[in-house]
Amino acid sequence: TFAVKKMIVLYKTPADTDAFMRHYREKHLPLVARIPGLAKTELTLIERTLMGEEGSFLLAELYFADAESFRAAMKSQENAATGADLANFAEGLATVMTGEVIEG
Repeated sequence: TFAVKKMIVLYKTPADTDAFMRHYREKHLPLVARIPGLAKTELTLIERTLMGEEGSFLLAELYFADAESFRAAMKSQENAATGADLANFAEGLATVMTGEVIEG
């Protein structure tokens, strides 16, 4: 069974996109990279919204091999540090979701 778990973070457009991306690349991504069990991180810069609510800026997808590694990662100190940083630089901008890839 194909059971990849992932965390998805959708960011609204920040007031200063350059400062946001600088912090994201220099501080946040290195924290993300330390989360145990993380198999892959994929970032998508949103160019435009064709349907639905406008104002999205960035989509981050963090992939984990299975539910067990995902649960362990969510309980880790590294994930807690990443969440604390998120609250510092992107408060009110981030929608955080989790899911299971069912096709891909």
